[in-house]
Amino acid sequence: MGFIRQVGERARQWPARVLFPPVCLGCRNLVTAPGTLCPECWPDLRFLEPPWCPVMGTPFSYDMGEGFLSAEAIANPPPFARARAAVAYDGVARRMVQGLKFSDRTDLAPWMARWMLRAGRELVADGAVVVPVPLHRWRFFSRRFNQSAELSRAFARLAGLDYRPDALIRRRVTRQQVGLGVREREANVRGAFTVPVEGKLALKARRIVLIDDVYTTGATVAAAARALRRAGARQVDVLTFARVLPGDFASAEPGTI
Repeated sequence: MGFIRQVGERARQWPARVLFPPVCLGCRNLVTAPGTLCPECWPDLRFLEPPWCPVMGTPFSYDMGEGFLSAEAIANPPPFARARAAVAYDGVARRMVQGLKFSDRTDLAPWMARWMLRAGRELVADGAVVVPVPLHRWRFFSRRFNQSAELSRAFARLAGLDYRPDALIRRRVTRQQVGLGVREREANVRGAFTVPVEGKLALKARRIVLIDDVYTTGATVAAAARALRRAGARQVDVLTFARVLPGDFASAEPGTI
């Protein structure tokens, strides 16, 4: 009976496979199954794995022992509890981020969210709320969608968590972060986010999973986390698809946020 069901399912999928054959998430070459990478792109993807800093999520070259913090976490403790990312921001991961953000490849979001769930499984807890880093309304109108919201929606569905796209708003237009130094980025987004009254009621005393596409210097998610904490959130964790690793900031600058 199971074999018959499998044959029937393949028969139903056949027309779609012929008309819309699955393509590689990184380069659009044909692949055997949706949501996969071709043999050329797969080796170019670097998944972030433990051992890593328990706060910043930056990987260590070897296990430093339980509770060992990175120099960044010690010197500049963030306003969020933990940050995690699925992959390093380079190569195929970079193309996927830019495809989602600049080429309207919203079809990538569900597959990217699967990898994010793998990296952020420890952030998923009963009662947690998923909140995307918002765009200002004028930038949203020009772009037509928020890439962070696309990732958040898919992640919340996979994780079975409450999704609150309007709980955090960007109350003023900020400059694009591309081309700005670390201090300039921090100044650019300082005070840019706020939580409306309805959001405060929804987020009070709850754990938040704050979603963005790329963690570069952390300035944007730090400013957003401060706003969420001021609104009464019990804890804010950050989850991104990609992460610019320490030392890679200059080379990753074009096209990042």
